[in-house]
Amino acid sequence: MRIATWNVNSVRQRLGHLLDFLNEAEPDALCLQEIKCVDADFPRAEIEAAGWQVETHGQKTFNGVAILSRARLEDVRRGLPGDDGDEQARYLEGVLPLGDGVVRIASIYLPNGNPPNTEKYPYKLGWMQRLTAHARMLMEHEEPLVLAGDYNVIPEPRDARDPAAWVSDALFLPPTRAAFRGLINLGLTEALRSTTDASGLYTFWDYQAGAWQRNNGIRIDHLLLSPQAADRLSGVRIVKHVRGWEKPSDHVPVMVDLH
Repeated sequence: MRIATWNVNSVRQRLGHLLDFLNEAEPDALCLQEIKCVDADFPRAEIEAAGWQVETHGQKTFNGVAILSRARLEDVRRGLPGDDGDEQARYLEGVLPLGDGVVRIASIYLPNGNPPNTEKYPYKLGWMQRLTAHARMLMEHEEPLVLAGDYNVIPEPRDARDPAAWVSDALFLPPTRAAFRGLINLGLTEALRSTTDASGLYTFWDYQAGAWQRNNGIRIDHLLLSPQAADRLSGVRIVKHVRGWEKPSDHVPVMVDLH
């Protein structure tokens, strides 16, 4: 099974790119972030016509997540538990068949948190605490679990071309990185780092200042695997060339293969 994640940065603007990627990469499931539309405005007809099942958790203009899959998603959950007043559409979860069992998948769009001296940063840290609590509960099922998405976390200096430029940014502040480590320390495996220690591996390049042309990127899109999923891991790939397409998202897809 191939599971991919991609912050598409407006699904309606990138529909052509999305269909091209699905045709090229042939994932069994694709977690999308920043779809930037309500559920009713998602281009469901075009994607279903290409053979995909669609589940969305959208929001007008901002945020929004989706999961596209070959098989129908079951046990769907919209929204991250722990704060009934949180109206931001950032979490979608469901279950797909995998061999003689299932794999549980979540599409995650973790808050950016900038500027850090505003209420946006406590919201980010609080959201991470809620995600950790929910992941702890999911781990009790002892089933393959993939928490995939745009985490807005630069885990280590090697995950940025210019770490010094990010020292005051919410994506790289010590409490952010500590919260991310706390999530992984539940027993999750960060898929890419389980296969390579290389630097220079990025998933996001800003639109400004020629970041893509200079490869001035950061790695903030991650797939975290439960032990049962990590045992099945056979490959990880950052689909970097997608960033070179015309009018691209500023993120690129990341994929894992589970045997």
